[in-house]
Amino acid sequence: MRMSIRHVTSYRYDSPVQYSIQQLRLVPVSTPSQVVVDWDFSAPGKLDASIDAYGNTVRTLVLMRPTTEISFAVRGEVDTTPLRDGRLLEGPGRIPLEHFTCATRLTEPDDAIRALASRFDGLDTPARLLDLAAAIGERMAYQPGITEVGSTAAQALALGQGVCQDYAHLLIACCRTLGLPARYVSGYIDAGDVSQAASHAWADVWLGDSGWVSVDALHARFASEHYCRIAVGRDYDAAAPVRGMRVGGGGESMAVDVSVGGRCDQ
Repeated sequence: MRMSIRHVTSYRYDSPVQYSIQQLRLVPVSTPSQVVVDWDFSAPGKLDASIDAYGNTVRTLVLMRPTTEISFAVRGEVDTTPLRDGRLLEGPGRIPLEHFTCATRLTEPDDAIRALASRFDGLDTPARLLDLAAAIGERMAYQPGITEVGSTAAQALALGQGVCQDYAHLLIACCRTLGLPARYVSGYIDAGDVSQAASHAWADVWLGDSGWVSVDALHARFASEHYCRIAVGRDYDAAAPVRGMRVGGGGESMAVDVSVGGRCDQ
Protein backbone atom coordinates (compact mmCIF):
# COMPACT_ATOMS: atom_id res chain seq x y z
CA MET A 1 0.00 0.00 0.00
CA ARG A 2 1.20 3.51 -0.71
CA MET A 3 0.37 5.85 2.18
CA SER A 4 0.24 9.61 1.64
CA ILE A 5 0.77 11.59 4.83
CA ARG A 6 0.57 15.27 5.74
CA HIS A 7 1.17 16.54 9.27
CA VAL A 8 1.25 20.20 10.34
CA THR A 9 1.85 21.33 13.93
CA SER A 10 1.57 24.99 14.97
CA TYR A 11 2.25 26.67 18.30
CA ARG A 12 1.09 30.19 19.18
CA TYR A 13 2.19 32.13 22.25
CA ASP A 14 0.74 35.05 24.22
CA SER A 15 4.10 36.81 24.24
CA PRO A 16 7.34 36.35 22.28
CA VAL A 17 9.37 33.22 22.87
CA GLN A 18 13.00 34.26 23.27
CA TYR A 19 14.54 30.82 22.83
CA SER A 20 13.14 27.45 21.75
CA ILE A 21 14.55 23.99 21.09
CA GLN A 22 12.43 21.19 19.65
CA GLN A 23 13.33 17.55 19.06
CA LEU A 24 11.14 16.20 16.27
CA ARG A 25 10.65 12.52 15.52
CA LEU A 26 8.54 12.94 12.42
CA VAL A 27 10.63 11.21 9.75
CA PRO A 28 10.02 7.54 8.91
CA VAL A 29 12.87 5.19 8.12
CA SER A 30 12.90 2.47 5.48
CA THR A 31 12.69 -1.02 6.98
CA PRO A 32 11.96 -4.50 5.60
CA SER A 33 8.24 -3.73 6.09
CA GLN A 34 8.10 -0.16 4.72
CA VAL A 35 9.97 1.94 2.16
CA VAL A 36 10.04 5.74 2.24
CA VAL A 37 9.29 6.98 -1.30
CA ASP A 38 9.68 10.68 -0.53
CA TRP A 39 9.50 12.87 2.57
CA ASP A 40 9.67 16.65 2.95
CA PHE A 41 10.15 18.55 6.21
CA SER A 42 9.62 22.30 6.49
CA ALA A 43 10.39 24.39 9.58
CA PRO A 44 11.12 28.05 10.43
CA GLY A 45 14.83 27.42 10.84
CA LYS A 46 17.72 25.07 10.24
CA LEU A 47 17.09 21.44 11.13
CA ASP A 48 19.99 19.40 12.49
CA ALA A 49 19.71 15.68 11.72
CA SER A 50 20.72 12.81 13.98
CA ILE A 51 19.85 9.20 14.83
CA ASP A 52 18.92 8.33 18.41
CA ALA A 53 19.77 5.15 20.33
CA TYR A 54 16.68 3.37 18.97
CA GLY A 55 17.50 4.13 15.35
CA ASN A 56 14.86 6.85 15.07
CA THR A 57 15.53 9.83 12.82
CA VAL A 58 15.59 13.04 14.88
CA ARG A 59 15.41 16.61 13.60
CA THR A 60 16.41 19.32 16.07
CA LEU A 61 15.13 22.87 15.62
CA VAL A 62 16.71 25.71 17.60
CA LEU A 63 15.26 29.24 17.41
CA MET A 64 17.13 32.07 19.06
CA ARG A 65 15.05 34.97 17.77
CA PRO A 66 11.82 36.29 19.34
CA THR A 67 8.71 34.74 17.85
CA THR A 68 5.06 34.31 18.75
CA GLU A 69 4.44 31.36 16.42
CA ILE A 70 6.31 28.18 15.54
CA SER A 71 5.02 25.89 12.82
CA PHE A 72 6.49 22.87 11.09
CA ALA A 73 5.13 20.43 8.54
CA VAL A 74 5.96 17.05 7.06
CA ARG A 75 4.50 15.39 4.02
CA GLY A 76 5.40 12.41 1.90
CA GLU A 77 4.65 8.90 0.74
CA VAL A 78 5.58 5.52 2.17
CA ASP A 79 5.08 2.07 0.65
CA THR A 80 4.02 -0.46 3.29
CA THR A 81 3.96 -4.26 3.21
CA PRO A 82 1.21 -6.61 4.42
CA LEU A 83 2.38 -8.62 7.43
CA ARG A 84 1.41 -12.15 8.40
CA ASP A 85 -0.06 -12.07 11.91
CA GLY A 86 1.62 -8.71 12.49
CA ARG A 87 5.10 -10.23 12.24
CA LEU A 88 7.67 -7.61 11.32
CA LEU A 89 10.22 -8.59 8.71
CA GLU A 90 13.21 -7.80 10.92
CA GLY A 91 15.37 -9.22 13.68
CA PRO A 92 15.74 -8.16 17.32
CA GLY A 93 17.47 -4.88 16.43
CA ARG A 94 20.45 -2.97 17.72
CA ILE A 95 19.34 -2.89 21.36
CA PRO A 96 19.33 -6.04 23.55
CA LEU A 97 15.83 -7.42 24.02
CA GLU A 98 16.26 -7.23 27.80
CA HIS A 99 16.12 -3.43 27.52
CA PHE A 100 12.47 -3.72 26.50
CA THR A 101 11.53 -5.86 29.50
CA CYS A 102 12.26 -3.07 32.00
CA ALA A 103 9.38 -1.01 33.34
CA THR A 104 9.41 2.75 32.88
CA ARG A 105 7.56 5.51 34.69
CA LEU A 106 4.73 5.29 32.15
CA THR A 107 4.55 1.48 32.13
CA GLU A 108 5.20 0.58 35.77
CA PRO A 109 2.71 -2.18 36.70
CA ASP A 110 0.45 -2.02 39.74
CA ASP A 111 -1.68 -4.78 41.24
CA ALA A 112 -4.47 -4.25 38.69
CA ILE A 113 -2.07 -4.57 35.75
CA ARG A 114 -0.47 -7.66 37.27
CA ALA A 115 -3.91 -9.23 37.72
CA LEU A 116 -4.82 -8.52 34.10
CA ALA A 117 -1.50 -9.87 32.83
CA SER A 118 -1.77 -13.02 34.95
CA ARG A 119 -4.74 -14.14 32.84
CA PHE A 120 -2.30 -14.53 29.94
CA ASP A 121 0.55 -16.33 31.64
CA GLY A 122 2.46 -18.33 29.04
CA LEU A 123 1.51 -15.97 26.20
CA ASP A 124 3.63 -17.07 23.23
CA THR A 125 1.59 -16.71 20.03
CA PRO A 126 0.33 -13.75 17.98
CA ALA A 127 -3.26 -14.97 18.39
CA ARG A 128 -2.93 -14.94 22.18
CA LEU A 129 -1.45 -11.45 21.99
CA LEU A 130 -4.60 -10.30 20.21
CA ASP A 131 -6.63 -11.86 23.03
CA LEU A 132 -4.73 -9.66 25.48
CA ALA A 133 -5.44 -6.58 23.36
CA ALA A 134 -9.13 -7.51 23.33
CA ALA A 135 -9.11 -7.90 27.12
CA ILE A 136 -7.65 -4.41 27.43
CA GLY A 137 -10.48 -3.13 25.24
CA GLU A 138 -12.98 -4.71 27.61
CA ARG A 139 -11.49 -2.74 30.51
CA MET A 140 -11.04 0.61 28.74
CA ALA A 141 -13.09 2.89 26.51
CA TYR A 142 -11.56 5.23 23.93
CA GLN A 143 -12.11 8.75 25.24
CA PRO A 144 -9.94 11.74 24.29
CA GLY A 145 -9.32 14.46 26.84
CA ILE A 146 -9.36 12.25 29.93
CA THR A 147 -5.66 11.39 30.13
CA GLU A 148 -2.56 13.43 29.35
CA VAL A 149 0.78 12.61 27.71
CA GLY A 150 2.22 12.05 31.19
CA SER A 151 -0.52 9.64 32.31
CA THR A 152 0.66 6.15 33.20
CA ALA A 153 -0.73 2.78 32.16
CA ALA A 154 -1.89 2.19 35.74
CA GLN A 155 -3.76 5.50 35.82
CA ALA A 156 -5.46 4.82 32.49
CA LEU A 157 -6.58 1.36 33.61
CA ALA A 158 -7.94 2.78 36.85
CA LEU A 159 -9.89 5.42 34.90
CA GLY A 160 -11.09 2.86 32.38
CA GLN A 161 -10.63 5.44 29.62
CA GLY A 162 -7.85 6.73 27.42
CA VAL A 163 -6.43 7.16 23.95
CA CYS A 164 -4.14 5.10 21.74
CA GLN A 165 -1.07 6.03 23.80
CA ASP A 166 -2.71 4.64 26.94
CA TYR A 167 -3.76 1.40 25.24
CA ALA A 168 -0.21 0.92 23.94
CA HIS A 169 1.32 1.58 27.37
CA LEU A 170 -1.08 -0.85 29.04
CA LEU A 171 -0.32 -3.61 26.53
CA ILE A 172 3.40 -2.99 27.01
CA ALA A 173 3.05 -3.03 30.81
CA CYS A 174 1.18 -6.35 30.72
CA CYS A 175 3.71 -7.94 28.37
CA ARG A 176 6.68 -6.81 30.44
CA THR A 177 4.98 -8.17 33.54
CA LEU A 178 4.94 -11.52 31.73
CA GLY A 179 8.64 -11.17 30.91
CA LEU A 180 8.07 -10.35 27.24
CA PRO A 181 10.08 -7.58 25.55
CA ALA A 182 7.72 -4.86 24.32
CA ARG A 183 8.29 -1.46 22.74
CA TYR A 184 6.18 1.60 21.99
CA VAL A 185 5.60 2.65 18.37
CA SER A 186 4.49 6.08 17.15
CA GLY A 187 3.32 6.73 13.62
CA TYR A 188 0.29 7.09 11.39
CA ILE A 189 -2.70 4.95 10.49
CA ASP A 190 -4.87 4.92 7.38
CA ALA A 191 -8.18 4.63 9.20
CA GLY A 192 -10.14 2.52 6.74
CA ASP A 193 -13.17 1.18 8.60
CA VAL A 194 -12.12 2.26 12.10
CA SER A 195 -12.95 5.55 13.75
CA GLN A 196 -9.66 6.79 15.18
CA ALA A 197 -7.28 7.94 12.46
CA ALA A 198 -4.10 9.75 11.50
CA SER A 199 -1.50 10.11 14.30
CA HIS A 200 -1.41 6.86 16.21
CA ALA A 201 0.45 4.66 18.70
CA TRP A 202 0.73 0.91 19.04
CA ALA A 203 3.22 -1.69 20.29
CA ASP A 204 5.68 -4.35 19.16
CA VAL A 205 6.06 -7.48 21.29
CA TRP A 206 8.88 -10.02 20.91
CA LEU A 207 7.46 -13.55 20.76
CA GLY A 208 10.49 -15.75 20.23
CA ASP A 209 10.11 -17.71 17.00
CA SER A 210 7.52 -15.20 15.75
CA GLY A 211 9.94 -12.29 16.26
CA TRP A 212 8.51 -8.81 16.71
CA VAL A 213 4.73 -8.86 16.44
CA SER A 214 3.11 -5.47 15.89
CA VAL A 215 -0.28 -4.96 17.59
CA ASP A 216 -2.69 -2.06 17.71
CA ALA A 217 -4.16 -2.44 21.20
CA LEU A 218 -6.82 0.24 20.64
CA HIS A 219 -8.38 -1.67 17.76
CA ALA A 220 -7.29 -5.15 18.96
CA ARG A 221 -5.75 -6.01 15.61
CA PHE A 222 -2.35 -6.54 14.07
CA ALA A 223 -0.62 -3.47 12.68
CA SER A 224 0.08 -4.10 9.02
CA GLU A 225 0.09 -2.23 5.71
CA HIS A 226 -2.31 0.45 6.96
CA TYR A 227 0.32 1.68 9.44
CA CYS A 228 3.37 3.87 8.87
CA ARG A 229 6.03 3.57 11.57
CA ILE A 230 7.87 6.71 12.63
CA ALA A 231 9.67 6.00 15.93
CA VAL A 232 10.08 3.33 18.61
CA GLY A 233 11.18 3.39 22.24
CA ARG A 234 10.46 1.93 25.64
CA ASP A 235 7.46 4.27 25.99
CA TYR A 236 6.01 7.56 24.72
CA ASP A 237 8.78 9.63 26.29
CA ALA A 238 11.38 7.95 24.06
CA ALA A 239 9.32 8.07 20.85
CA ALA A 240 7.29 11.29 21.17
CA PRO A 241 6.80 13.07 17.82
CA VAL A 242 7.57 16.46 19.40
CA ARG A 243 9.49 17.29 22.57
CA GLY A 244 10.98 20.62 23.48
CA MET A 245 11.49 23.54 25.80
CA ARG A 246 11.28 27.31 25.53
CA VAL A 247 12.13 30.51 27.33
CA GLY A 248 9.32 33.05 27.42
CA GLY A 249 6.07 32.92 25.49
CA GLY A 250 3.55 32.92 28.33
CA GLY A 251 0.43 30.95 27.47
CA GLU A 252 0.57 28.44 24.62
CA SER A 253 -1.96 27.05 22.18
CA MET A 254 -1.30 24.19 19.79
CA ALA A 255 -3.04 23.15 16.58
CA VAL A 256 -2.38 19.85 14.80
CA ASP A 257 -3.65 18.94 11.35
CA VAL A 258 -2.96 15.39 10.13
CA SER A 259 -4.29 13.70 7.03
CA VAL A 260 -3.50 10.15 5.92
CA GLY A 261 -4.64 8.34 2.80
CA GLY A 262 -3.71 5.02 1.28
CA ARG A 263 -4.05 3.30 -2.04
CA CYS A 264 -3.24 -0.22 -3.09
CA ASP A 265 -1.03 -0.76 -6.12
CA GLN A 266 -2.89 -2.16 -9.09
